[in-house]
Amino acid sequence: MLTFVGSEDAVGSGALRLAIEAARSIDLRRHRGVHPRTGALDVVPFVPLEGATLEDCVAVARRVGAAIARETGIPVFLYGRAASVEARAALSVLRRGGLDGLAARIGGPGWLPDYGPARLHPSAGVAAVGARPLLVAYNVCIAGLDLEGARAIARDVRGAHGGLPGVQALAFRLDEAGCVQISMNLTDVAATSVPAAFERVARLAESHGLRVASSEIVGLAPRRALCGATASELLLPATIEPHVLEDRVEAACP
Repeated sequence: MLTFVGSEDAVGSGALRLAIEAARSIDLRRHRGVHPRTGALDVVPFVPLEGATLEDCVAVARRVGAAIARETGIPVFLYGRAASVEARAALSVLRRGGLDGLAARIGGPGWLPDYGPARLHPSAGVAAVGARPLLVAYNVCIAGLDLEGARAIARDVRGAHGGLPGVQALAFRLDEAGCVQISMNLTDVAATSVPAAFERVARLAESHGLRVASSEIVGLAPRRALCGATASELLLPATIEPHVLEDRVEAACP
């Protein structure tokens, strides 16, 4: 995951350059992994920070999405607040069935890309470009649990199934790490903080007679999402400071 901050023009041009490089250097036909993805440049969310609005991000997303398709030949679907088709505004809808599922839908009724050809790019798939509020990507690993048990925990955590509000969750087996992972997006950190998500997963793991092995914040998190928790409390592999959004922005843009 890459996070960069700047003006509309700077962020837009940076995202376009990233798309061009991803199309040149990444071949999905040789990629292996367990997390859902449908493109070499899988998802490009524009997120408003201080002085920006979601409407500003929608305008950037549409401008950059059109440029990505024009410069790379990758079909682009708009999602989130920038979506042109409400039924596919959720990223999970675009990713349903993975790359094969999208390959079967693209070009069909309701599935014309917003920009670019109505077919997958042979090596780069598609790109999802959108505008959304800030979210936190947060993963918790449990050793000794099978995938069925992990999926049950993910279901119990998921907000759509009566779990934690504003939480999306999936479960994956990480063979190299020797554990299962509860992979979460916290879309409303005022409703569910990082420590709250950790605590719920830890309690559910204990119901299986197991403990959390580790957790990780993917990218950055606003300070309010951490509620003063320490790296040791969250079983993070390193210190928490590099993950604090405000600190990284202040260091990059003094």
